[in-house]
Amino acid sequence: MRIILLITSIVLISSWSFSLLAQDSDFIKEYIERLENSRDYLILVAESMPEEKYDFKASPESLSFEENLMHIAWAMDWHSQSLMGGRKARDWETDTELKVDNKSKKEMIATVRRTFGKTIDFISEFDIDKLGERLDYFGLDRTKRQILLLLSDHITHHRGQMLVSLRLNGLVPPRYVLYQ
Repeated sequence: MRIILLITSIVLISSWSFSLLAQDSDFIKEYIERLENSRDYLILVAESMPEEKYDFKASPESLSFEENLMHIAWAMDWHSQSLMGGRKARDWETDTELKVDNKSKKEMIATVRRTFGKTIDFISEFDIDKLGERLDYFGLDRTKRQILLLLSDHITHHRGQMLVSLRLNGLVPPRYVLYQ
């Protein structure tokens, strides 16, 4: 009877563990799909604003349209490569790759597209066993899974500010696409 109980316990624990790994694998796959859709929609938004209005600010204390766009790229790089990946963070004062820094509209869109690609590659190769690892996120204890969700929220937040800038300039934003 003990052997049957032991075998049953092992089978139940194994199937439970396998189920959790499958859920993490599904999470990564679904997250990447979401990030790809988010990239595509953000590029549509960025293309909708005329280049001469890229410096538009909804209010004096707001980021400009172009600053919001490049801030999204900076945040993706920092959340994935530095916070989750352990790479030293870029120096905001000296690194110009992910800042506006006299870039044209075309150059900024290419930079954002490239940064999304690097982030998607990083997440595609991410060890799902590490999703539960905990990090200090501005004084908050968060898992790496939560960090990915925070990144997604951050992209949406700043893209929303860009959509408002389009409206304030009399432009119609691209139609919202589900699963952003």
